[in-house]
Amino acid sequence: MIDVQSALFYAFSAVLLFAAFRVITARNPVHAALYLVLAFFQASGVWMLLKAEFLSIALVLVYVGAVMVLFLFVVMMLDIDMDSIRQGFWRHFPLAATIGAVIALELAGVLLSGFRVTEPVVAALGQGSNTKDLGVLLYTEYLYPVQIAAVILLVALIAAIALTLRSRKDTKTQDPSQQVRVKARDRVTLVKMDAVKAPVAAEQEKQA
Repeated sequence: MIDVQSALFYAFSAVLLFAAFRVITARNPVHAALYLVLAFFQASGVWMLLKAEFLSIALVLVYVGAVMVLFLFVVMMLDIDMDSIRQGFWRHFPLAATIGAVIALELAGVLLSGFRVTEPVVAALGQGSNTKDLGVLLYTEYLYPVQIAAVILLVALIAAIALTLRSRKDTKTQDPSQQVRVKARDRVTLVKMDAVKAPVAAEQEKQA
């Protein structure tokens, strides 16, 4: 008899496979992105069943909440010509199918070895949640790799901003250094002018 956990696993897996298949077969790129969001949610559910709560929440928050929203905005804003993209599909299909088959065989060779484990493997660091245990492990044993990865991401962020930053003639910008050095007498200029009559009032006086 199948218990509730096994039933949920098969349900999540079935929807995940269907969504992944529709990602590569959907003709509309927006629909493909939405199916990818569905696939992420199902993978999150599978990880939740495996008691990997941190990975499950991180998948939803990072990929579904940030990356896929950005993909949807980009896909909807760009005027993509799907006919030009589909040109040459069958010409490159044999090479793509061969590469896909090689990747599938490599993944099968790696994953099938995990099904030969006869004894359950328990990987627990403490009595707390796996999120706490993962944090303790990252900032103790793997502290230097985490710091190196953070520096690499920071350099990539700065490089992306530097590559996309362009100065244009019609761009309105502010110079903070000039704003700090400004003085009160430079902000307001008092101009003394002689009093003059309005043209309408002067015309009325002439008519009177």
